[in-house]
Amino acid sequence: MLDSQTKMSAQLVKPITHHQLPTSSQLNRGSKNPLSHKPTGISFHRREPTSQTMLISLQTDTHAFIFDKPVNSTSYATVLESCKCPHLGKQIHAHTIKTGFHGVEFVGTKLLQMYSRCGCLEDAVVLFDGLPLRNLYSWTAILGVHVDHGFFDEALFLFLELQLEGIGLEFFVFPLLFKICSGLGGLELGRQFHAIAIKFQFFANKYVGNALVDMYGKCGSLDDAKKVITKMVEKDHVSWNSIITACATNGRVYEALDYLNRMHSDKLTSNLVSWSAVLGGFSQNGYDEEAIELLFRMQAAGFRPNAQTLASVLPVCARLRRLGMGKEIHGYITRHGFLSNPFLLNGLVDMYRKCADMRSGFKIFSNFLIKSTLSYNTMVVGYFENGDISKAKELFDQMESTGAERNLVSWNSMISGYTDNFLFDEALGTFQELLSEGIEPDSFTLGSVLTACAGMPSFRLGKEIHSQAILRGLQSNSFVGGALVEMYTRFEDLPAAQMAFDEVSERDMATWNILISGYARCNQIEKIQNCLQKMREDGFEPNIYTWNGILAGYVGNNHFDSAMELFSEMQTSNLRPDIYTVGIMLPACSRLATIERGKQLHAHSIRCGYDWDVYIGAALVDMYAKCGSLKHALQAYNRITNPNLVSHNAMLTAYAMHGYGEEGITFFFRMLEDGFRPDYITFLSVLSSCVHAGSVETGYEFFASMQYYNLKPTLKHYTCMVDLLSRAGQLNEAYKFAKKLPMEPDSVLWGALLGGCVVHGNVELGETVAKKLTELEPNNTGNYVLLANLYAYKRRWNDLARIRQLMKDKGMHKDPGCSWIEDRDEIHVFRACDKSHRRATEIYDTVNNLISHIKTANL
Repeated sequence: MLDSQTKMSAQLVKPITHHQLPTSSQLNRGSKNPLSHKPTGISFHRREPTSQTMLISLQTDTHAFIFDKPVNSTSYATVLESCKCPHLGKQIHAHTIKTGFHGVEFVGTKLLQMYSRCGCLEDAVVLFDGLPLRNLYSWTAILGVHVDHGFFDEALFLFLELQLEGIGLEFFVFPLLFKICSGLGGLELGRQFHAIAIKFQFFANKYVGNALVDMYGKCGSLDDAKKVITKMVEKDHVSWNSIITACATNGRVYEALDYLNRMHSDKLTSNLVSWSAVLGGFSQNGYDEEAIELLFRMQAAGFRPNAQTLASVLPVCARLRRLGMGKEIHGYITRHGFLSNPFLLNGLVDMYRKCADMRSGFKIFSNFLIKSTLSYNTMVVGYFENGDISKAKELFDQMESTGAERNLVSWNSMISGYTDNFLFDEALGTFQELLSEGIEPDSFTLGSVLTACAGMPSFRLGKEIHSQAILRGLQSNSFVGGALVEMYTRFEDLPAAQMAFDEVSERDMATWNILISGYARCNQIEKIQNCLQKMREDGFEPNIYTWNGILAGYVGNNHFDSAMELFSEMQTSNLRPDIYTVGIMLPACSRLATIERGKQLHAHSIRCGYDWDVYIGAALVDMYAKCGSLKHALQAYNRITNPNLVSHNAMLTAYAMHGYGEEGITFFFRMLEDGFRPDYITFLSVLSSCVHAGSVETGYEFFASMQYYNLKPTLKHYTCMVDLLSRAGQLNEAYKFAKKLPMEPDSVLWGALLGGCVVHGNVELGETVAKKLTELEPNNTGNYVLLANLYAYKRRWNDLARIRQLMKDKGMHKDPGCSWIEDRDEIHVFRACDKSHRRATEIYDTVNNLISHIKTANL
């Protein structure tokens, strides 16, 4: 970006010369305007000739002040130095033209400085171009106004023009030059100007040193900034605050804190700017808990937060979901008159959005905020995040009627909001509407639409969006490329996913993680290590999200042991499992029934505060229930802060799983009293509770109430009812119920009925059901075993022998019983007559020894 400019500057900085100029005290004669309140109009009484003295009448809101002084260059300078209103400044400028003073170099410079201070770029340029004589101060003023407006390239070329004028430099020019370097990110250019400052012995000036520290910090060269601060002989608050800001900006927040503490060694006390810089650094770099602690330390030191401090703390409250603290800050903002600050108001809205308190956010939006595109976009995103889709759409639709432009960010918020809420058709519809409005989609638009295509799922539409990305040259964008990789892996088209990945020009950590998790999800375990190696070669070290993606793939493909091994490796490394790791691993513990490892995860969740999370809490309840500990499941449930339907369903399922039917039914009624609307899983669990409780009438009532909640029973619900009737001995009713189903019964339903026939000894119906079962599953040994048990129960030995012979002819064998124990994080599995265990000899020797002791004791 700066190569051509740097080369040019390198050629032009050489002829700089240093001349002795008049001091600022010689030029800036006169005193400040004594008016304490802002003037609204200035009138001059014309005098002739212009060389004579004049009287100035300065008119304010209610009074007029007459200065009985001779009007000369110093008089104009005095008024111009105090002028901060462009309208009044232009009146003064007009009067200098009338009186002929505009041609005076000193007055022209003061006019230019006034325009620069008022931010009037065009007026300053016109005045500067018309100046007959330009001195270093007028050049500095025009440089300053360009820098203030962010025109750093133009400011650099103006400086090169200044060099050609042969005007010598003074120290006050260099802070502007260093700002130009900061704006352009020109580190090498900044080093050249640094060298010139040393050459002309300006480096000892603290203003130059402060600007140097600031420049190096903003250009990412913290080491150079620290060298400058070390060599500075005279340091003030600005010096220390500059190095503190430099450290914070470059992510070295603890070094920034160290410099804050070292200010006292220079006989300086930290001020509000120092604290705000450190606190802002901790906030921007994700040290949220530390930022909160710094806020308390700052207040203890006697400093009250200002708008900048509060703007740094509000995102921390949002990320930590500290709604209480956010409300305290809201109260502080109200009490201290900051409600007119749009940055703080938008920060409050964002905080309430992320803390799921959209009512408070909407109150600020409605009562205080000027309705801008930014504020609308924030509210739309907030409603989507909190599941209020209709309100988000309502605000989006009313934007243009209130004068707020629906920009591309607004459309992207709608598309991504629909996608995140699994409303994929609405997302694609909004995308079509965007195109019809003539708005050009960007990488974020296409990335969200591709995610919607993967979720629908629609492979054809996904390929169409891929084509649009290629037409717009966006397929190489990391966000679009990542979405393409995700989509193709969802459709298990790994070659296409790899090709999309290879197209990405600047691959980042997120893109690599998507590819690796895609391979893991598609059960391509052998390719994961190769990807990890290439990832490292690309300069990226696997992070927690990388391992989470691999773990999710292992668990999703039933590689539970591999998941456990990888999780153990993670714990011995520097990576700390996060809330998503815990959520992935708890189901693995459930499937393996490893309660000890589950307890370790639970302990980690408590230390990190994850067990309060509703989804982690529900996973813990499920894990303990499946590992056989209803007591621990109930304890985990009781620790959930705000249980939702998912966590309620987990606890209800736990009761049903452990045969606590009455407790499950009571729990269901309590759910209804608390205002929860049951879903399919809720009814499946409560019907299972009825099965264990033997409550046929209650089961019928629950089954019938599904219609009230607009829920159509699935085959699993019908199976529960058949099981309920079968266990209660109402076998004929169960059979009639099964025959009237709106769908074809499966083997699970017939198996439940056959089990009831075995328990109650109904051979005739059992044979009928067994026949249907063997038709559906001719090779399932369990069905024949159940029928054999039924014959044995009724002492029909000939039929029993016939079934056993049939099983023998078919080559069927009854699956041996299986049990396992967990010892020192290791699972030991045992089957009947199994000698495959590595310590089988020791185990059987111990068993024989115990049998011998038992026999001896019986004797």
